[in-house]
Amino acid sequence: MATTLAFPGPSGLGRPGDRLYTTDAMNAFFPRAIARALLYALTCASFATHSFASAYNGHPKLVVIIVIDQFRGDYLERYRDQFIEGGFRLFLDRGAYFTDCNYDYANTRTAPGHATLLTGAYSNGHGIIANEWWDPRKKHMVTSVEDETTKLLGIAGDMKGASPRNLMASTLGDELKLATGGKARVFGVALKDRAAILPAGWSGDAAYWIDQKSGAWVTSTYYRGDLPKWAEDFNTGNRASKYWDREWRDADGNVLRTTAHRAGKDGSDAGFYEVVGSTPFANDYEFEFARELISNEQLGVGAGTDLLTVSLSANDILGHQVGPDSPEMRAMALALDKGLADFFTFLGRQIGFANLWIALSADHGIAPLPSVASKLRVPAQGLSSDDLKKQLNKTLSAKFSPAKSSDYVSALDYPMIWLNDEAFTAHKIKEEDAEHATGEAMKQAGMRGYFTRTQLAEGQAPNTELGHRYLNSYSSEGGWYVMGVPAPYTVGSTKGTDHATPYTYDTHVPLAFYGLPFQLGAFRTHAEPVDLAVTLASLLGVNAPTHAVGRVLTEALAPAHHAENIAPAPVRSPRRPKPSAEFKPAALVASQESRP
Repeated sequence: MATTLAFPGPSGLGRPGDRLYTTDAMNAFFPRAIARALLYALTCASFATHSFASAYNGHPKLVVIIVIDQFRGDYLERYRDQFIEGGFRLFLDRGAYFTDCNYDYANTRTAPGHATLLTGAYSNGHGIIANEWWDPRKKHMVTSVEDETTKLLGIAGDMKGASPRNLMASTLGDELKLATGGKARVFGVALKDRAAILPAGWSGDAAYWIDQKSGAWVTSTYYRGDLPKWAEDFNTGNRASKYWDREWRDADGNVLRTTAHRAGKDGSDAGFYEVVGSTPFANDYEFEFARELISNEQLGVGAGTDLLTVSLSANDILGHQVGPDSPEMRAMALALDKGLADFFTFLGRQIGFANLWIALSADHGIAPLPSVASKLRVPAQGLSSDDLKKQLNKTLSAKFSPAKSSDYVSALDYPMIWLNDEAFTAHKIKEEDAEHATGEAMKQAGMRGYFTRTQLAEGQAPNTELGHRYLNSYSSEGGWYVMGVPAPYTVGSTKGTDHATPYTYDTHVPLAFYGLPFQLGAFRTHAEPVDLAVTLASLLGVNAPTHAVGRVLTEALAPAHHAENIAPAPVRSPRRPKPSAEFKPAALVASQESRP
């Protein structure tokens, strides 16, 4: 006979038919006595008024934020009827779910997205403009989190570590730490360093990510002097080995991929990240580590509210290769659904759902494969970044140094261009002129337009949605640069697909909440990822992060919290510059000046 675990809905008591998980297999996890005790505890807790929720008195005990790396907002509806109970349907059927959540910036990459979610700010607030950018002093690309003053912990050798020192704004975790005098515990987990570090903020107790070759979990001396024993035991137990040499099959039994050992692109043995990383086994590996962290760090049992972010990186690794419309991505979403259900079951058993808030979002979406879009007569193409860089250098050399070809472009991460300032200054060309000339060369190469660093630094953008998104993408990092406006469905790769545009297929992501403060239902009001940190900070009674621009999503809060929650959602302030003849894109100014 199946055991049914009822749980309290956001308005209070669990109702008949409200189930988190119903399956015979559940008896393996919950003997009937434990299930009855848990049900009784949840029911009693749900009687309590919601107004006591505050980080200062440890309510809730734990906030878990799930960030899926590259998970478009339409996936939840696309696969909704195929999801099991307790996974994504925890949010869709038992939580507050925003159907119209879009990033309001153009640089939809992993590092900016993770920083945005937890700071409640965009790049012009938190400073993270890309995954990596050109360092004009070092004369090479640097990552968003690399830190030469730190070392890696968890693997042999003297390897350079990482930290959140490039972050220019506080995070929700930082505000929790400040509010509780450091009593709150804050952790980040991901396969990627940037996806673990940036959400944890400056004061996080630790961020954990993997060594891409071995799969061992590592952290940095920024956080602590050595790896904690439980994490050492996890690595020495070779827990990664069980995810090798396995077959990933879909629901029909078809083999989609294997994790058999093989040679990598350089001829050496391919590492864990390359082989296992593009399969659901990588998500399972993260959940396994997160469970160990929760248990050993005793999250959810202290005097304050603890925070854990888990960024699931496997979806992005696979999505770049096969695109959003492939059978593999469908199978990945369904496998992740089951992994989430198992993880949430663990959280319910460990913490108790009455003591738990869970939020779900993503750092960006993804464009369809150009070949898939083209078959539907949608104009789409994949460009070679190397060829584009050569073309730009050729055009700029013809303009500034016809007698000698120069490398005016230092680096290119489509549609963003970093300039070689030394090449331009050698010909007495100022930054503004150099960026403008590069933008015009980009237009000749097929871009629809561009925004220069100097233009964005001065707030010069048109009073349009597109102009506003590029203003939000500005950062002082990266030296001289130009942000291109690509044609829709154009990606900077001839293999697979990509993101990093201001278009909805890249900006539309899920935003959902589960827990006592939240109303059940799908909300059609406009929301943005910057609203996540602001909403949680308000509910916890702590300050919003320093540069936050989001709003409190009052329409999704249970009326028992605040009487005004029954009113319509407030209209979001546009936060746009005033229209002015002087505030125009550089490309537009140039076109107008050329008119007779």
